[in-house]
Amino acid sequence: MKRIVILGAGSGGTMLARHLFKKLPHDLYKITLVDPEARHYYQPGFLFLPFGQIEPEACYRPKTDFIPKGIQLKTDRALIIKPDIQQITLENGQHMHYDVLVVATGTHIAPEETPGMLGEGWRKDVFDFYSFEGAMALREKLAHWQGGRLVVHITETPIKCPVAPLEFAFLADAYFDEKGLRDKVQITYVTPLSGAFTKPRAAAKLGHLLEEKQIDIVTDFAIQEVDNAGKRIVSYDGIEVPYDLLVTVPTNLGDPVVANSGLGDDFGFLPVDKKSLQHRQYPNIFSLGDATNVPTSKAGSVAHFQSELLAANITRYLMGLPVRQDFDGHANCFIETGYGKALLIDFNYETEPVEGTFPIPGIGPMQLLTETRMNHLGKQAFHWIYFHMLLEGRSIPFVSPQMKVSGKKLNQITR
Repeated sequence: MKRIVILGAGSGGTMLARHLFKKLPHDLYKITLVDPEARHYYQPGFLFLPFGQIEPEACYRPKTDFIPKGIQLKTDRALIIKPDIQQITLENGQHMHYDVLVVATGTHIAPEETPGMLGEGWRKDVFDFYSFEGAMALREKLAHWQGGRLVVHITETPIKCPVAPLEFAFLADAYFDEKGLRDKVQITYVTPLSGAFTKPRAAAKLGHLLEEKQIDIVTDFAIQEVDNAGKRIVSYDGIEVPYDLLVTVPTNLGDPVVANSGLGDDFGFLPVDKKSLQHRQYPNIFSLGDATNVPTSKAGSVAHFQSELLAANITRYLMGLPVRQDFDGHANCFIETGYGKALLIDFNYETEPVEGTFPIPGIGPMQLLTETRMNHLGKQAFHWIYFHMLLEGRSIPFVSPQMKVSGKKLNQITR
């Protein structure tokens, strides 16, 4: 019996396991998921937790809810991969052997990478919202904060869900306005990028929204330290941004098992072919989701699209067929802009976000790169879709893994 081991039972690992389980004969292939966490977190909900727009209990479910009988789930941590002998060592000392290995270990925040970030102000006036604990602590802080200088900051890229810091700034603007405190809150958005976002067309649109909402932006900011005593963040070239409340996105790193095994890049992400998701040196190792170094967004939609295509590639590999170069970097992201509206962007490796309709060409009902109420409702509906469709290995109607240009303004597309 062939052994398929998937490290990580988050979004990508769970979806891939379900797709493979449907494709492969159960008497010939054994699928094992390895993950140290018992809970499966709905991470898009972390954005809404600080503003009281979602309840904590709606952000997690037991991982066992999504693993069908026939797929083994080991609640343990992988410590090291030895690809030359196809062996994994677990924290409990057990050794596992594999015929095919999938690394779906995601990414995690590493505030310790920035001097001062984990100082005396941590979760007092310095917060993250990329973890459940951080979002919950920030929820309590915002409920009682009466105003001052709010700084929304990105340490460095790549990060999980690149639009989330912008969404936080937009939601904060609406949140304090609705509380009657907006005139007492100065919001500053600080980024290491040269604009509001990586894609120029979307960056222009989002930059205009920042200006419209009177949110200041500081670009090209390479942080050197968080000065807790002086309540300021300081860049390597001496720029200082003062804060009363700092909401930061710390450095994002891959799982230690990748670095410990000598398989990762400088951030601990697994280098794979960006179109096949196959490791360049070890053909029986694949990866998807936030664990990879592919040049597209670290977002749930990407893991969703990759899982469908990677299941087909792993099946081809097991059959002795060449893998296909099918993944085009497709990502789509809802961007909450406050007051019950959102933008939607759809792009891939070669195509920038453009205006148009989604998911049905010429119909929608959602509009691309445009603020609408329908886009907001689409993001709200994703909570149900995530738990009841994607984690069960079901596709979303009219949404294909590869980006379609139908319904989009082709004259805007740059290749």
